[in-house]
Amino acid sequence: MSAFLDALNQVFSLHVFLTIVCAAVFGLFMGAIPGLTATMATALLVPVTFFMEPIQAIAAIVSATVMTMFAGDIPCALLRIPGTPASAAYADDAYLMGRKGQPGQTLGVMLLCSALGGILAILVISQFAPSLAMVSLNFTSYEYFWLALLGLSSAVLVSQGKPLKGCISLGLGLLLSTVGMDSVVGMPRLTFGSLDLSAGISVLPTMIGIFAVTELLRKLPTLRHPQETLRPLQTSHVFKGAGKLIAQNKRSALGGTTIGTLIGILPGAGADIAAWVAYAISKRFSKTPEKYGTGHPEGLIAAASSNNASLTGTYVPALVFGIPGDTVTAIVIGVLLMKGITPGPMVFVTEAPLVYSVYISFVVASLLMIPLGWLAIRSAGRVLSVPASILYPIILMFCIVGAYSANNSIFDVGIMLCMGLVAYFLEENGFPSAPLILALILGPLIEENLMKSLIKADGDLSMFYDRPLAMWLGAMTVVIWFFLVFGGALRKLLPARQSGAVSAR
Repeated sequence: MSAFLDALNQVFSLHVFLTIVCAAVFGLFMGAIPGLTATMATALLVPVTFFMEPIQAIAAIVSATVMTMFAGDIPCALLRIPGTPASAAYADDAYLMGRKGQPGQTLGVMLLCSALGGILAILVISQFAPSLAMVSLNFTSYEYFWLALLGLSSAVLVSQGKPLKGCISLGLGLLLSTVGMDSVVGMPRLTFGSLDLSAGISVLPTMIGIFAVTELLRKLPTLRHPQETLRPLQTSHVFKGAGKLIAQNKRSALGGTTIGTLIGILPGAGADIAAWVAYAISKRFSKTPEKYGTGHPEGLIAAASSNNASLTGTYVPALVFGIPGDTVTAIVIGVLLMKGITPGPMVFVTEAPLVYSVYISFVVASLLMIPLGWLAIRSAGRVLSVPASILYPIILMFCIVGAYSANNSIFDVGIMLCMGLVAYFLEENGFPSAPLILALILGPLIEENLMKSLIKADGDLSMFYDRPLAMWLGAMTVVIWFFLVFGGALRKLLPARQSGAVSAR
């Protein structure tokens, strides 16, 4: 108890609390610009943390990443341009939901879900952190292969009733994910002699191109009318109805929080996979799955709740075993080592105030998200009052900056523009772009763990089901693909049989 009170006093000291607020504002700015992710925000904070105490440094990183995750939802809902990769999972629902009614209400739902997901996740993790970390340590390449394949199944599940076109888009994404150096033998593939392609096709420029450039191409006809402007955002209705929608879909909010927490604990998974899986599972068990992708709040609430919950989960293996859950916690471990603190099981004994300060910082940042998020939404509403002929070129400029900053490469700007044209052609012909993005994210993870597993098993495929966790994950994946492949045929066959039986009578 004394360690908790010590951490509470340190977090709420003037210099630490002001650091949290400043980092929160910085995170809001970074997340709202497409391509500037939580990882980049954390990396830019590292030089500043050299002059901070350990608790102050960790609190700054926690606050910035929490805010970055929500800020990515703002351009996602208003312009269908995800600010972070995790926002791409529900970009269509967020944008169309805003177009149907008040976009401020949509942002209010995402804001409250992000705050609620983060707080609930930290309450769970603070009680079960060591036990949850033990589960994550049982994951080997077999479990990671099935988990990634299970996540890839969600790409077809979110294809809005077009499984065949979803599979084609998925295949294109997997093809793009093979470009670059082979992760096992180190041989170049599909690079055509280009050094730029040897590193593969980056996810961030691709995501910006698919969502931002495609949307700008779709809006080009509006630039012919100089006086036309986008509808201003009604900031007085930011929270109107948001609480009611969340209460009506509380199962989705709790489910998304649970999925985000569990996936966040797994090293290498992260918020992007958590959002896609939460959205897909919510759709699978929904009573109205046909409404997903049309501006329906159910999947939006599940995925938005999982984002910050997964961020919280990544700190479990990082603090308990010194294993980074994602790139952000890898940076956090580096900062702690620089401060002379070694993460591991003994950190709960030797540095208990530090562990509690992480928990408290998450709660404080999640609570600060509500007033600061409201101010950010209000500022975004003023941006939308700018004429479209001025706003869209500015958005394109930010997209170019975001794509370039991913790897400091002008080649990535070309990737962004090319992928925008490809995605525009696909969407105009009814092919969903979400499976392409998810396949590009998960393709390398699937290939790497498949090759590792085959090498360890010496080609024995039965080893993929030899471990209990792998067996359950594999069985779930097979069942899902069985229903994806044969579900449509069964649904068509049953009505035919029923109509035949009626006519026989």
